[in-house]
Amino acid sequence: MNKKRKSIIESNQVSELLTLNLGGYEQKVLVDGKSADLPVVITLHGGPGTPIPFSVGCRGLFPEFTDKFIMVYWDQLGCGINNRKIDESFKISTFVKMTSDLIDCIKEKFPDNKLLLFSTSWGSVLSALVSAEKPDMIDGIVASGQIIKNVFFNDEVMGALEASAVPRKKLEIIKNAKPETANPNELQTINSCLTKYTDAYNNKNCKKAPMGKIIMGLMTSPDYSFIDFKAVVDNGYKGNVSLWHDILKIDLTEALNAVKMPYYIIQGETDIVASTNVVKELVDNSANKNLSCIVVKNTGHFPGVEMMDAVFENLCKLS
Repeated sequence: MNKKRKSIIESNQVSELLTLNLGGYEQKVLVDGKSADLPVVITLHGGPGTPIPFSVGCRGLFPEFTDKFIMVYWDQLGCGINNRKIDESFKISTFVKMTSDLIDCIKEKFPDNKLLLFSTSWGSVLSALVSAEKPDMIDGIVASGQIIKNVFFNDEVMGALEASAVPRKKLEIIKNAKPETANPNELQTINSCLTKYTDAYNNKNCKKAPMGKIIMGLMTSPDYSFIDFKAVVDNGYKGNVSLWHDILKIDLTEALNAVKMPYYIIQGETDIVASTNVVKELVDNSANKNLSCIVVKNTGHFPGVEMMDAVFENLCKLS
């Protein structure tokens, strides 16, 4: 760990690794912030099972955020520091319960602070659903890559893949896949083809986030062992299909239309994974003034520099 990061950690009034019972499972959660009176931001990462960019290994790594907020970093059960096998008994509702418990624990620790959520991709499923359970505790939500419905299995995805250079054999696998029976190989084929042959995930004109810096930061984290670092990508979600079957049949239209706190959705212009067109249609047609959508140009599903700037700006608005 370098001197600059060590100095940031030492200057943060709030910097603590907590052990909390979330959904019946003991889990480690990091809280990190310049002072104890700042608004709290609970981060809900994507995947499922991909605690990037914000994870428990990030102590002192993002001073631009921790100078303004108390950041709550949670490696969701099954990855990172909380790695364990996620078997087929796990459902979306399991993780909503953990998220709800986390909000209770953090609110108990910081009862007078504003409490915000920042979610991305899979995490946006959790933020949408938990918003109905905790309307009096959550002061606002910023979600990037908001999932609503028809993930992967929609005309936008199929049209983009058919218009790309996807090999014919892989395209046939994708065409024959069905959301109700999709297996890990089929899902991985869709995912890898969208990544390689389209701008759905990474727009080629997007200014990329400094992943090398983040990875090095996790490797030198005071809270991560090498096993925890490895479990950022190689973890207990491997082979799980129960969560994906839940995601593929979900429709969060009703939940989002009912949100009772400001809910800012930040979408990449070329995101067809969590379709930006679907998000814009929902927000445009909704009578709920709490919902808004910001589209970031030259960006796909994965947040780049411009999207993270928009996230930070909108979290500041809510604070």
